[in-house]
Amino acid sequence: MNVNNRHYRTIWLKADDPEIVQIIDQRDLPYQFTIEDLNHVSDVAIAIKDMHVRGAGLIGATAGYGMYLAALQSAKDHFDQDLNKFADQLVATRPTAVNLSWAVKRQLKAMENGTTPAEKIAIARHTATDIADEDADFCRRIGEHGFNIIKAISDRKQGAPVNILTHCNAGWLAFVDYGSATAPIYEAFNKGIKVHVWVDETRPRNQGARLTAWELNQQGVPHTVIPDNVGGHLMQHGMVDMCIVGTDRTTYTGDVANKIGTYLKALAANDNAVPFYVALPSSTFDWEIEDGVAEIPIEQRDDEEVRYIEGFHEGRVKKVLLTPEDSPAANYAFDVTPRRLITGLITERGVCRANKEAVLELYPEQRK
Repeated sequence: MNVNNRHYRTIWLKADDPEIVQIIDQRDLPYQFTIEDLNHVSDVAIAIKDMHVRGAGLIGATAGYGMYLAALQSAKDHFDQDLNKFADQLVATRPTAVNLSWAVKRQLKAMENGTTPAEKIAIARHTATDIADEDADFCRRIGEHGFNIIKAISDRKQGAPVNILTHCNAGWLAFVDYGSATAPIYEAFNKGIKVHVWVDETRPRNQGARLTAWELNQQGVPHTVIPDNVGGHLMQHGMVDMCIVGTDRTTYTGDVANKIGTYLKALAANDNAVPFYVALPSSTFDWEIEDGVAEIPIEQRDDEEVRYIEGFHEGRVKKVLLTPEDSPAANYAFDVTPRRLITGLITERGVCRANKEAVLELYPEQRK
């Protein structure tokens, strides 16, 4: 996607030093565009845990590159022991996003084909690049499949703008490129379909207000930022034609874990007969878990993210206390939306219903 009319991915190897991984530090957006160097596995772990990078696909790609750095840093005389230690360090950073463990496992399996540390390092670099390239390509294809849904609504509205509600950021900043939930929006916009996006601010970290709004603005897509609790009102008054959200982990039976508040949006959409779609690449499926509500681990983050808010004031970013100083806060980062509330899953292979048989029809190789 574009930043000031220049194309960027969210992660890449430094051009003049391919042993350094570079990322867009999302903590500084939308106020400042900063590129950060990741030199060591510990840098990657901090970047994932402290949300320099975030979003399912990008977490996976970052873990893939992290395992390449792990291979570079593993001692030759106990390479596999070091590699597995670094792998455990990366997996522990964010428990809900399944792309993280998926990428680490893929790297470990790929490196089994090497016999020397040098061969394993080369395999790790190649695999990291493959993971990133696949993520971008899968999101591009999600855009193509989701475009047909938006176009059908546009046709029914005789060309009037299609109003789409999003939650959190499942844009290109959450992936390597294109995004998941935003990919169909960008595809429709680029093909001349009139769209307008309602952007949930997405408390407590405001990824919608800060990130989704920023990237939509960079692409020139009409949008309006709204408080999280406005969505239901808009749906009641016919001002939302469809919802598209992303996901950090989706069971193969169709339950969806996404940023906290997604479940409430799905309930409002269901009550008002608004189509509710979830966009995801196949790397975000969990092929082991059946009951998302009972089995998906829900990350609980520091309560300071709830008690404080950051904003740009007088030329710099400032942190402000919102609550009484001694009031505790709960910070559940995700919730699970049951499959019964989901109209369809938009994947790189097409659109399907959110149920076991429909998902396995698209991915028959996952049948046990």
